[in-house]
Amino acid sequence: MAARPSGFKSPFGHVRCLSRTLQATYDVSVKDAAMELVDIEKLIIDVPDYPKPGILFKDITPILKDPAAFASSISLIAESIAECDVIAAVEARGFIFGSALALHMKKPLILLRKPGKLPRKTFTKEYALEYGSDSIQVHQDAIEDGARYVIIDDVLATGGTALAAADLITEHGGLISGFRFVLTIAALSGVDRISQQYPAANIHSLITSSMD
Repeated sequence: MAARPSGFKSPFGHVRCLSRTLQATYDVSVKDAAMELVDIEKLIIDVPDYPKPGILFKDITPILKDPAAFASSISLIAESIAECDVIAAVEARGFIFGSALALHMKKPLILLRKPGKLPRKTFTKEYALEYGSDSIQVHQDAIEDGARYVIIDDVLATGGTALAAADLITEHGGLISGFRFVLTIAALSGVDRISQQYPAANIHSLITSSMD
């Protein structure tokens, strides 16, 4: 290897210094921007008659628009998780919260997707809807025997998708240690359905709301 010229300064030292500075700035910003849960809940917007008449839709996207609310949401979800080897995010908005949560907790992330969206060999789980059926898929190499998975999605309604995701993982050797949601619609009894099938799993939602 050629000798470095006299007075040579590696540019990577500046990169490391900048990285530490950015991390420190991020840590301070997140700490200073912390929001109370009640303030996060106030950001959710009720949209009547969407996606069809008689439905009151809970729009959580304003949480994503507010960096302090988003950061605090992720921190609060992370604090509620005791046992986890892998974060399993459900399409589509579960990807947003799952990605941030996995990064925050320094955990691997796997994606549970709608059919035809994953390029390699997959496992598939079909589940019933009110009218018809749907299915969810995961890459075969995403499931590890004995690994503890926490499933995350944005909203828990009837629990059908979350249960399908859990079944997909457990049928191929994984364990379900918990379910995490930003919002639960209590009137639709999703928590009860999940508890009946996965009584040992910890179920937690940042916000629980009625349909009123």
